[in-house]
Amino acid sequence: MQHRFFALILVTLCATPALAKGRAVATYTRGGLPNVQAQAAVAVDLTTGEELYVKNADEVRPIASISKLMAMLVVLDRHLELDAPTTMTADDKQIALRGARSRLPVGQTFTNRDLLHAALMASDNRAVPALGRAVGLNPAQLVAAMNAKAKELGMKNTTFEDPVGLNANNRSTPRDLVLMLRAAIHQPLIAEITQKAKYVAHPVGKPGWTIEYTNTDVIARSGRYEVITGKTGYTDLALYCLAIAVKVADAHPVAMVFLGAVGKMTRFGDFSRVTQWLTERKWKARASNL
Repeated sequence: MQHRFFALILVTLCATPALAKGRAVATYTRGGLPNVQAQAAVAVDLTTGEELYVKNADEVRPIASISKLMAMLVVLDRHLELDAPTTMTADDKQIALRGARSRLPVGQTFTNRDLLHAALMASDNRAVPALGRAVGLNPAQLVAAMNAKAKELGMKNTTFEDPVGLNANNRSTPRDLVLMLRAAIHQPLIAEITQKAKYVAHPVGKPGWTIEYTNTDVIARSGRYEVITGKTGYTDLALYCLAIAVKVADAHPVAMVFLGAVGKMTRFGDFSRVTQWLTERKWKARASNL
């Protein structure tokens, strides 16, 4: 009952910007299915592999900063030294051009642990090439490794052309991204970081200088659901995206991917609609077995 209550609250919160602009709020279901607004989506039971909900699940679309999950899988495969220092360079700044404002100044040094949090929680673009460099990969090599990892995971419709997700040719499908979520779940550090609501980083040698990162994932930030891992993304072409694995309906692990949502909060509203639908479906199944 508690999850249902929170789901209804989240739908209301996610709809608030639409109400402010005079647009109708999306109904919870349509035709007996969750009324997902994203252009492509999937929800998969991670225990059984059953696809619980699909909408254009094989449509190839830009995935924006969801790309960073793959970049961090590659970096951690190469035994990143978490407490080793890495200094931000002008090249890191160049790769991040056209992206969101970074809080990692050129010339400042951070631990790789702090940079991982910056990349995965705050989606800081400069952190990604810096971490690639920390494991001996330049940006082109990091991209090549990301594509190789995608192939290894069986992601047949996924390609990367930059390590951070600003390039519209970083493309995938909801079904492919479920495979990447599965890999991220099995990388404990990625799972741990992406579950956090906040994190405080410190430049090396400057303990008084703090940078507080807030998770871009509203679901993880809310604490209302048991998030396993996840990543948000946005560019003008990709629109708003979310890939998330979460425990719902009696702690059942489910992966959900929403690509191409219009409106910053819509992807979270889609999550809430699917979650509420799954929970109610579980109750109905239980009632029929009584």
